[in-house]
Amino acid sequence: MILPHPIVQHPFSYKFGSFGFTGFGLAILLCFLTGQVVAQRELVRRGYDPDPINDMVFAAVVGGLLGAKLYYVVVLQHWDALFERGGFVFWGGFVGGAIAVMLVAWRKKFPLMRIFDVAAPACAAAYAVGRTGCWAVGDDYGRPWNGFLAVSFPEGAPPSTAGIMAQEFGVPMPVGANPNTVLSVYPTQLYEVALGLVMFLVLWRLRDHKHAEGWLFGVYAVMAGVERFIIEFFRAKDDRLVMGLTYAQMIALAFVAFGVVWMTWRSRPGPGRPGIYPAPESALS
Repeated sequence: MILPHPIVQHPFSYKFGSFGFTGFGLAILLCFLTGQVVAQRELVRRGYDPDPINDMVFAAVVGGLLGAKLYYVVVLQHWDALFERGGFVFWGGFVGGAIAVMLVAWRKKFPLMRIFDVAAPACAAAYAVGRTGCWAVGDDYGRPWNGFLAVSFPEGAPPSTAGIMAQEFGVPMPVGANPNTVLSVYPTQLYEVALGLVMFLVLWRLRDHKHAEGWLFGVYAVMAGVERFIIEFFRAKDDRLVMGLTYAQMIALAFVAFGVVWMTWRSRPGPGRPGIYPAPESALS
């Protein structure tokens, strides 16, 4: 049964003469700006110089967008999307951005563990903001659903029609529907925004932890992996692998395991594993 009156989403896009912008582009801009502000303020609060963050954020933009596109094109084999505006995948962007940031930190001789620690809440906040862009353009929505607050994307990227669901995501067409029937779906983009905010609030609460510098990134890895694993059950996807799990879920499980190992490794301060605040001068003399 198709819901008679689902929420209908229309893309956020404006043009001023020859210049145009979309909600996705605006969200990506605000995403990196949010991450920069959170990371810089946290470094200042801890008593460190925040200036290196500027170069790291720029590197994250370049590396993140490049990694997100390459994952979509190469791993998922969507070769036709190489020069299109769409087609970006979170895990590819995360890895690409992380590598770029680590290269800048290494070049500037900035302690990596310090960056990892302040990056945890910054990444969660940036993720929540960035996912609003997927909602704005009608991308990354969920499987067909007729429940409360179901949403249809007649102008989405791609539209949530029965034909596209069947062709691109392997979802059987409902009885009585034709290929042009617009289906209501799970608004997974909004779920991700909400869960991203929850992750940020938890990490912000834990930012005064007594563990070794870097520990907080392990907490982020566990939560981000769990969040992605859960969301994938609701997403419209065509890359189901072992036991119905997607590529993203397999990576998410690995990320959770990585986070647990990381938290164990950075659980206690010690030689070569300082705490999150500068050591008193008396202790250094």
